[in-house]
Amino acid sequence: MKTCMKTLLSLVLSVLFSCSVYAQAIYEDGRYVPETNPLVLKKVAEWQSLKFGLLMHWGIYSQWGIVESWSICPEEYGWCERTKGSNPDDYFTYKKEYEGLKNTFNPYKFNPDKWAKAAKEAGMKYVIFTTKHHDGFCMYDTKYTDYKVTAKDCPFSSNPRSNIAKEVFDSFRNQGLWAGAYFSKPDWHCPYYWDPKYPPRDRNVNYGPSEDPERWQKFVDYTQNQMLELLTNYGKIDILWLDGGWVAKTSKDEIVDYYKRAASKAKDGYLKGRVINQDIKMDEFVKKARKIRPDLIVVDRAVHGINQNYLTPENRVPEKTLPYPWESCVISGGGWSYTYDAKYMSGHDGIQLLVDIVAKGGNLLLNIAPSPQGEWQAGAYRLLRDYADWMKFNSEAIYGTKPLVPYKENNICMTQNENGDHFFYYLCKVNEKKMPKEIVIESNQPAKGSRITMLGSKVTLDWTKRGDGFVINIPRTLRNNPPCDFVWTFKVSNN
Repeated sequence: MKTCMKTLLSLVLSVLFSCSVYAQAIYEDGRYVPETNPLVLKKVAEWQSLKFGLLMHWGIYSQWGIVESWSICPEEYGWCERTKGSNPDDYFTYKKEYEGLKNTFNPYKFNPDKWAKAAKEAGMKYVIFTTKHHDGFCMYDTKYTDYKVTAKDCPFSSNPRSNIAKEVFDSFRNQGLWAGAYFSKPDWHCPYYWDPKYPPRDRNVNYGPSEDPERWQKFVDYTQNQMLELLTNYGKIDILWLDGGWVAKTSKDEIVDYYKRAASKAKDGYLKGRVINQDIKMDEFVKKARKIRPDLIVVDRAVHGINQNYLTPENRVPEKTLPYPWESCVISGGGWSYTYDAKYMSGHDGIQLLVDIVAKGGNLLLNIAPSPQGEWQAGAYRLLRDYADWMKFNSEAIYGTKPLVPYKENNICMTQNENGDHFFYYLCKVNEKKMPKEIVIESNQPAKGSRITMLGSKVTLDWTKRGDGFVINIPRTLRNNPPCDFVWTFKVSNN
């Protein structure tokens, strides 16, 4: 009987360890573990002052104009439904044709210098570029796989700029931006993650790492070597931005807790999802990485622990300030990956998005997806020009600022800088072109003798106290001719 019980327990644990959480971590207070390395702490503080960055999802999937990678993952979601290829209903035919997109990928109009110039003019200070997404296709010249843009059977390999990631990083660094490498931890092309002997079941490894530790170790080595390759051969990488939070070390207690929580939410007794310990030894890797880049920022997204130097709410903005470094990554138009005839957000919405995030203490990472030919759509350039026009007058109120309580009242956002200056941003209504006669702030009051100006104007504005707040009086000439659109910024200086 004891032998049977031990066997049963072993089977139960085996089942538990062959599972993986579907959803990435929920971003909430208390889920952040502060860094202790002083060099990294300094770097994160510098990053927080940058405020505005560019994210680019780009790969072979751009040719079909579909969601990046996910259609080859056998999970049932409307947003990654298979619609391309000769027979999208046949998974194995579809996957073969998807991976065959490598043989037609030829972004012959690729010109990262043009992108970098537009990003700099828009006020962006760092770039995060997809060196590899979950499908495993590498946008750089890795030596660990032939599933890459520089492989001989990829048409773009003969182009002088075929090592795309290197060209992107070099161009953006030349414009003074930080370089960040997006890298997917799961790899659905790698035989050490999806063993060809077995069909994939979902996004997770398709075998038990504890049952085949030798194969899993090969995957750990493969993944770590590719990340170290990026940090060694591609100039200074400031941020290593990792995706695929389900590839992480998971304890038995965490697995049991997951099932308890998931079972309580399951409908009709059906529990969708698996939980598995997919430990790629991140603590060990980060030590190696920081021997190469001592102040490297590591963002192991959605993995609770010290290797997530800042958190990344995805395509959403928190409702309030957060007690840790954070960045909202947001789609500018279409999807994360290239979308034919994508509709881009307006300058009004884009600039107010940036101000809202900055007022809450975060950074905005705005995604733009290149086309299969290697171009940005006209809508992306139009949006960045709107940012550039606004930043000409208002950048002082963006960089190096931090929240000013209560952060926002009505349509007024607010921040402060290290010099003691306070900034109040009036968020215009759509098509609001003329300024009101008075700007009323109820929650803050300047010190006696403070000087108030509007960014973009040299005129000192009259103001008066009102209750616990104050009123800014706007002269007629300024009301009729504001220096910019979308958001009007007022600076209160005590000096």
